[in-house]
Amino acid sequence: MSEEPTTAAVQRHLNALAADEPAEPIVRALLDRASSRLFILCSHLLHGSYPRLTRPPANLEADELLGGVVEGLLKAMRSIRPQSVRQFYALANQHMRWQLNDFARRLDHQPPTVELRGKFMAVPESHDSAITPDGRRMLEEIDNLPDDEREVFDLMRLQGLTQVETAKLLNISPKTVHRRLNRARLILAEALNDLSPQNPKK
Repeated sequence: MSEEPTTAAVQRHLNALAADEPAEPIVRALLDRASSRLFILCSHLLHGSYPRLTRPPANLEADELLGGVVEGLLKAMRSIRPQSVRQFYALANQHMRWQLNDFARRLDHQPPTVELRGKFMAVPESHDSAITPDGRRMLEEIDNLPDDEREVFDLMRLQGLTQVETAKLLNISPKTVHRRLNRARLILAEALNDLSPQNPKK
């Protein structure tokens, strides 16, 4: 007998969660079943959009990020009840962004160190390792996108999924994915118009 597909298993657990059964065992079973998919999403987002966090001094790995995401989801799902696979992964994506942004903020406020004659001393912060004000603003504008557009933008541009993979995960057509991605691009282009090279800051 073939193994139950992840999407079907996740929906089965979500259905059980909506039925007045003890929540924590169901949530733990749900997260355990979805862990492989969540690991892939964490890896895509970490290496695709936050590669500096994989280098010293952070040395963040996808399984470490996954641990924080699972912990956050366990707490969040004490009160939040996603009703569909789509809502569940949207919640997971949100927690991934929160975790990564928190790691990035902590790294930005941590002075880099260099070894000097066997001792460590602080050195001036390198702009190459920090999220710039413009970068923070871009992340905020992505979070401000309408739900449907943000969901598609997250999956394709931040996590590196293909149009077909995104369509399958969200249970929509590839054409709808393409339309939402284009709409997200237009919204972001308008919101961030002053950052365009054609509109240099004074």
